[in-house]
Amino acid sequence: MPEPGVRRQMAHSDRSGPPLWTVGLAAGSVLVAAVIFTVGGFAAGAQPSARPSVVAQVAMPSGLIPTAPPSSSPASAPAATASPAPSAPPVAVPAGPFAGNLMIADRQNGRILIVDAAGRIRWRFPVAGSLPPGQRFAADDAFLSPDGKTIVANEEGHEVIVRIDIKTRKIVWQYGTYDRAGSGAGHLHTPDDAYPLANGDIIVADIFNCRVIEISPAKQIVRQWGKTRVCSGHAPLSYGEPNGDTPLADGGLLITEILGSRVVRLDAAGHVVFDRHVPTIYPSDAHLDANGNILVVDYANPGAIVRVDAHGHVLWRYGPRSGPGRLDHPSLAIELPNGLVAVNDDFRHRVVIIDPKTNTIVWQYGHTDRHGLANGYLFTPDGIDLIPASVAAGL
Repeated sequence: MPEPGVRRQMAHSDRSGPPLWTVGLAAGSVLVAAVIFTVGGFAAGAQPSARPSVVAQVAMPSGLIPTAPPSSSPASAPAATASPAPSAPPVAVPAGPFAGNLMIADRQNGRILIVDAAGRIRWRFPVAGSLPPGQRFAADDAFLSPDGKTIVANEEGHEVIVRIDIKTRKIVWQYGTYDRAGSGAGHLHTPDDAYPLANGDIIVADIFNCRVIEISPAKQIVRQWGKTRVCSGHAPLSYGEPNGDTPLADGGLLITEILGSRVVRLDAAGHVVFDRHVPTIYPSDAHLDANGNILVVDYANPGAIVRVDAHGHVLWRYGPRSGPGRLDHPSLAIELPNGLVAVNDDFRHRVVIIDPKTNTIVWQYGHTDRHGLANGYLFTPDGIDLIPASVAAGL
C-alpha cells in the first residue's frame, strides 16, 4: 500500500455475542512465562525483552479490557535478531477463533511473525544471516507458497520482492533492484501483494507502473496485465494504479485499482467478468468471500471493511467512526473459513478479527494505538495470511 503522506488492546463496550479472545498485556492479565518450542516444523521463540514475553489474557466478565501500558521497545525497525533458542514443551492455552496460524507482515518492525490463536509466536523472520549484505527488511505483505516451503514478501519501500525459505529463514530469491524504482527489466515501482503461484511463478501488482505482472523463477516477466505506465482504469487494456492482484481458484484475477476506486474480476484468459466501482476513498487488496462477493477495505481514517456483490450493491459494511472499534488505515481483510473477518489495522498497530453478525471485535493481536517490538506488540502491521492447520503441520 503506497503511503499517502503518513501511512496507515483492545477495549470494548459491553455487548452480547461470541466469546472474546485477546492477546496483549493489560492489568489483571494472567501472566505466563515465555516458552520456546517447536510445533509442526515451526521453531517458536521469544526475543529478549524487558517485558514478559508471552502474556495470555482471559476475557473479563463485562467484556471490557483495561488499557495496556506503553511499550519500552524501540520504535525503529530492528536489525536481524539472534536465532531462536532450543525447543521446550508448549503451554496449554484456550482455543481461539481460527484454526492454524496467522502470518503478520509487521512492516515498521521489519519482521514477519506467525502466531497461533493464543498469540504464541511460532515462527519469525529475520534472524541472523537472513538478509543479503547491506539490505534491511520491511514487508508490506507476505503469503505462503502453495507447497508450504517458502514465503513470498513484497517490500514496497525497497522496490523488491523476496522469497524466504521457511526452514533456513534466508532470502533465496529476489526480484527488483533494491532501493531503486523503475519500469525496465528487473525493476519495479512500489510492488504490492506478491502472490506465489503453484507453478513457481510470482504475480505482483506493480502500482506506479500501473500493471500486474507474472514473474518466473528465472526472473522473466511471462505475462502482463495492463500497459506499463499507462495509468487509467480501462480494463482489460489499462489499470489505474493497481494495488491488489488476488489469484482466483478459476485461474483468474481480482484486481483492485486505487484510481477510480474500482475492483475488476478477470477470467483465466484475461477477459473482464465484472468491473465495479466500490464505495471507498482508497480501496485496498480486494478478495472474494465464500459466496463470490467482493471484500475490500477502505484505507482511510476512519477506515472500513466493505462487502459488495458482483453488481456493486453493498451487503455489509464495518466502519465505526470512533471508539475502540474504529479502524485507522486498514489495508487488507480476509474472510476466515468460519465466516469471521480478519483485518490488519495498520495505524492502530493491531490485527483484529471481526464477527460480521454482531460487528464486534472478537480477537486481537497487538496493543491498540501502542506500537512496540516486544512480544504481543506490532508496529504498522501491513499484511496478513491465514495458514491452515493442515498446512501448518508440514511447515
